[in-house]
Amino acid sequence: METENEIAMIRKKATLLKALSNPVRLCIVKELLERGSCNVTSMQNCLQLSQSTVSQHLGRLRDMGIIVSERKGTEVHYSLVNDEAASVVRVLF
Repeated sequence: METENEIAMIRKKATLLKALSNPVRLCIVKELLERGSCNVTSMQNCLQLSQSTVSQHLGRLRDMGIIVSERKGTEVHYSLVNDEAASVVRVLF
């Protein structure tokens, strides 16, 4: 029988997998893992999606603690900070 801590851990990992199960978010995390850091415009060009769509997915990833944003002048750069997400993407690719 699972303990409360184990159940909480399983739920947390399922939430991470759910976030990465979206193709756009998975692609964003993969790109950030490869590049280290980039802004919305470069991701938008890479993904061939509108800026608002990319921004929505970036916001979701940021809210979940998978990525962080940092203002550099007039641009906002995003970086991957979640080691578990990085590990999952490395296994997949």
